[in-house]
Amino acid sequence: MKRTEKGELSVYVKEWTILTKSLLPLPDKYKGLTDINKRYRQRHLDMIVNPEVRDTFRKRARITSLIRKILDDKGFLEIETPILQSQPGGAEARPFETYHNSLDMTLTLRIATELHLKRLIIGGFDRVYEIGRIFRNEGLSTRHNPEFTSIELYQSYADYSQMMDLTEELVTTIAQNLHNSLHITYQNETIDFTPPWRRVSMHQLVLEKAGVDFLPAVQAADVQAARELAQQAGIPASLVASKPTAGECLNVVFEELCEKDLIQPTFVTDHPIDISPLAKPHRSQAGLTERFELFIVGREHANAFSELTDPIDQRRRFEQQALKKAGGDVEACDVDEDFLLALESGMPPTAGLGIGIDRLVMVLTDSPAIRDVIAFPLLRSTNVETSDQ
Repeated sequence: MKRTEKGELSVYVKEWTILTKSLLPLPDKYKGLTDINKRYRQRHLDMIVNPEVRDTFRKRARITSLIRKILDDKGFLEIETPILQSQPGGAEARPFETYHNSLDMTLTLRIATELHLKRLIIGGFDRVYEIGRIFRNEGLSTRHNPEFTSIELYQSYADYSQMMDLTEELVTTIAQNLHNSLHITYQNETIDFTPPWRRVSMHQLVLEKAGVDFLPAVQAADVQAARELAQQAGIPASLVASKPTAGECLNVVFEELCEKDLIQPTFVTDHPIDISPLAKPHRSQAGLTERFELFIVGREHANAFSELTDPIDQRRRFEQQALKKAGGDVEACDVDEDFLLALESGMPPTAGLGIGIDRLVMVLTDSPAIRDVIAFPLLRSTNVETSDQ
């Protein structure tokens, strides 16, 4: 040990051995790595010079570990399901397509894990889940990446109310573990995770915001009345003119007027059947389903419902989806005969829940963009970036 002429503590080297080659200099230690595109494209440099980036990924690992621990302790079993599928299903999304040479088959990357996990429930497992990658052929933005991580879980003899309780428990336990508090700050906004969180129906939120009640139109399946209500709420006619059902019109109004204001954790419940092809009909409200989405900071973070177990009703809804696909809707799915065959064997009353891991990590680590919580996000091949990134 020694001190330099300037008095700085240092080491006097007698001999040294090179361990590896470093051909490129690191970014300036004073200015750091400030170019946002270079940070994402050369993530290794980003992690070297920005310790907070490494901290984000450590927290992400803790979050997924905690989710597994909580579910394992509750008797859930993690089982992997196929990523390559002959037919996409479980969500409305455009899939990535690929080709298997030996089998001479066109395949897709999965857009959800739902239908295979449900087949495990049919097969006799009471509680199953999977944390895995999902692939959707969609655009890039601060909240969307074509490859992302989700957890889906299914519990027999449960309903969507119990899924709300479980969602609260998962998120509050993780928040407390990471921050030692249920009050966190996200982009200068204080988020209070203290349960119970608000539970309110989609049509009630629209009524509170715009003063129009969509429930009668949805229950009567009156699309013309719903379009008129949307215009009364201030929605341009062009946004609902092509919507074929009252429920889809209600959803447009909700997305345009209500989503952005749902800053504190809120369960938006009782979605229309028209936009919920896999959810069980509501036990007391015609035209609605037992479904909820969790919104925090104006973004959807979870989707859950009491599962549709009637194979006849499920076939009818699949056929409606197939008609939409035939009409040019690239996000609609065909009839999944394999799943229907399994459903005809009998599925117990079941509830399911899906949570977007990336968006949850964003909130819990105060990260403004989804690329901040994905170690190696998909990027454009040039330096031209869109404004929403």
